[in-house]
Amino acid sequence: MNKVVFSCFLAIFLAQISFAQKSKSYKKHDSKGKYELVWSDEFNYTGLPDSTKWSYDVGGNGWGNNELQYYTKADTNNTMVRNGCLTITALKQTMGNNAYTSAKLVSIGKGDWSHGKIEFRAKLPAGRGTWPAGWMLGSNIAKVGWPQCGEIDVMEHVGYDPDTVVASFHSTTYNHILGTQKTARIAIKNPYTSFHTYACEWNTKEITFLLDGKAYLNVKNENKSDKEWPFVNPFYAIVNLAIGGNWGGKMGVDPDIFPAKLHFDYVRMYQRD
Repeated sequence: MNKVVFSCFLAIFLAQISFAQKSKSYKKHDSKGKYELVWSDEFNYTGLPDSTKWSYDVGGNGWGNNELQYYTKADTNNTMVRNGCLTITALKQTMGNNAYTSAKLVSIGKGDWSHGKIEFRAKLPAGRGTWPAGWMLGSNIAKVGWPQCGEIDVMEHVGYDPDTVVASFHSTTYNHILGTQKTARIAIKNPYTSFHTYACEWNTKEITFLLDGKAYLNVKNENKSDKEWPFVNPFYAIVNLAIGGNWGGKMGVDPDIFPAKLHFDYVRMYQRD
């Protein structure tokens, strides 16, 4: 074997070793079984969000967190699908007693699931005062109220805490009012310029939160009661961009960040048989 050929083989061999080492250092979550896509919005159309999949929460009542925005209904200034993305835009625009407008889309009655894996692929807005989220609530909320219905926060971000996202769940026993919620925060690179996949797998035994396929929070069912674990009932998806509030507005709102834009490449729901 001449020196040129040997050098080529050596380079390939070393590259394979290097790739194996890098792969080993990044252990992706094993979902332990094949999921089947049962619902999604790929946003491959133009106009308002698909009304067979989404409805709107509307109003400016603070939403239980002293938020500052008014959520509009089917207003293309705040909600628009184009170029393969859903964009939720928060504007410095007075509506009622609110200084800002934005949007909150919900899948209740059009997409409700009692177990599975949900993915939000999103690019986040930057700026102090923003509070974007991709999350879920128990579909029985109108009957039992919060927190008994349960809440699964797949992705939350507050603009004053840059390059960080948070996952949490809330129940009657574990919630942020009591300071007992199950939660974790993780650093993230380029959340404002790149899309990342925020996911959650949940079933009767456990909940696992993932960032780009890597698990960073796992909570087991203690098998006590539905006060701890209401996650056996149907849940629906929510995407929204809040402004201010008890958490998002903790350090105030930067007046120069508007329009603030939250982009979703897709929302997908998977289940096993």
